[in-house]
Amino acid sequence: MRIVITCGPSYEPVDEVRRLTNFSTGELGVLLANRLTADGHEVFCLKGEAATYAGVCDARHQLVFSTNDDLVQKLETIAAQGDIGAVLHCAALCDFKVKHVQTAAGETLTDRKVSSRAGDLTILLEPATKVIGKLRGLFPKAQIIGWKYELDGTREDALIKGCTQIRENSTDLCVVNGRAFGSGFTVSAVEATIAELADKQELVGWASTLLAGK
Repeated sequence: MRIVITCGPSYEPVDEVRRLTNFSTGELGVLLANRLTADGHEVFCLKGEAATYAGVCDARHQLVFSTNDDLVQKLETIAAQGDIGAVLHCAALCDFKVKHVQTAAGETLTDRKVSSRAGDLTILLEPATKVIGKLRGLFPKAQIIGWKYELDGTREDALIKGCTQIRENSTDLCVVNGRAFGSGFTVSAVEATIAELADKQELVGWASTLLAGK
């Protein structure tokens, strides 16, 4: 099977030297890529260029992405090459990008490097491209698994948000984790729990078993 895995953080520029990004090492995506490659699948691993995990990735195809839009372009290229059987979208992508930067006097700055002498600044953010919402259109026949990482609220709140993600984006499953959820991972379908997994190694093993018969 041909499998796409996204991992690590994207970033969105503030100017040409500063950026917004997320905390993400890319480790889980690499672990998934290595296991699924060992299982005999043809894996495309797309890792954010700011990922810090230094472990070797064994995927046959390895691509580095920067912004959300850059990731979409690379996914479009893969989609044009042929059938993809599964997409594991565990990248930590930016929800917002910079619309403009203004001084306290209301002047919009367009400098390639905003000066530290500019004083107080206001950065206006706007929604960044929602990559998960494009996956079904790019890979109509694939099994698509999204991730939902939540810090606030309860475990039930996190699971509800995972189900909402599935409905809104026409994905098949959602892996839920984060401080709001508690330890480990839950794989959810709409209104159903598919698996409870204690750690990353169990999650990797579950993905291997899930995709073995595809």
